[in-house]
Amino acid sequence: MNRVLGTAVVFACLASTVLAPAEADAHPQLFPTTIELPAGFQPEGIAIGAFPIAYFGSRADGSLYRADLVTGRGSVFSPGSGTPSLGLAVDPRGRLFVAGGTGGDARVVDVATGAVLASYRLGTPPDTFVNDVVLTPSGAWFTDSRTPVLYHLPIGRDGALPAPDAVVRRPLTGDIGYVVDAINANGIVRTPDGTGLIIVQSSTGQLFRVDPASGATRRIDLGAETLPSGDGLLRQGNTLFVVQNRLNTIAVVTLDDAGTTGTVERRATDARFDVPTTVAAFGGRLYLPNARFTTPPEPTTPYTAVAVERLR
Repeated sequence: MNRVLGTAVVFACLASTVLAPAEADAHPQLFPTTIELPAGFQPEGIAIGAFPIAYFGSRADGSLYRADLVTGRGSVFSPGSGTPSLGLAVDPRGRLFVAGGTGGDARVVDVATGAVLASYRLGTPPDTFVNDVVLTPSGAWFTDSRTPVLYHLPIGRDGALPAPDAVVRRPLTGDIGYVVDAINANGIVRTPDGTGLIIVQSSTGQLFRVDPASGATRRIDLGAETLPSGDGLLRQGNTLFVVQNRLNTIAVVTLDDAGTTGTVERRATDARFDVPTTVAAFGGRLYLPNARFTTPPEPTTPYTAVAVERLR
């Protein structure tokens, strides 16, 4: 998910700008700008690795959907687990790390077969909402939107997944304060220099730098700016993309190397956004699933993911 965006992705002004659908050059049937997801799917997370394949998770039943970015076609490759599938991250070994939301769990799925390789109990319902995940050289880190803690699955140099009892729970201290009955820590990425983690608190619109060794948090100085409804994060170099879901907006933030200060450079939107939750990148494009939180979900409710590439 940290592939560098092509120069075609340009954000032109600080006032909310309008993104143009990604174009497919001379082959409009390839790399479609809209990917149809199953009716009733209720997408939340997205992950894209080194290949033009996107993985989506369902908050309805935990099903996982795999889509070919070249054609837009796809199918469910791993059936619902009984708990939601929210934040996703894929590693170079073809393993998908899945945040289990209100289930308080995480699982690791083989992207080729859909088999569950490992499952982990992270938090205890109902006081848990395992929301998002990021992969680092030391393993996977998960946020919890209800309890001030990060969960760490340590992964060895040989890539071996940890035992179920090896989960590390890192309480969050310092500047962050959790708001009752609200979405708190949500999206998570590494700092540009790789020494820390960055999380967004949806309820306050603030970014925090987290020391992974201690759990100490420090509010990232954005000046007078906040990022309300901040959800999924994508960092590329010193640029951080923050999806503001209910605002149908992507905020573009420039960070210092350590992730202690940031400047909101501009915001962008697209007419096809319908409460997008998070973002992944491939080949100069941004891909966002539309969660449609403001639309009552029914088995027949349509869902899509959209690709954006440049401003018009």
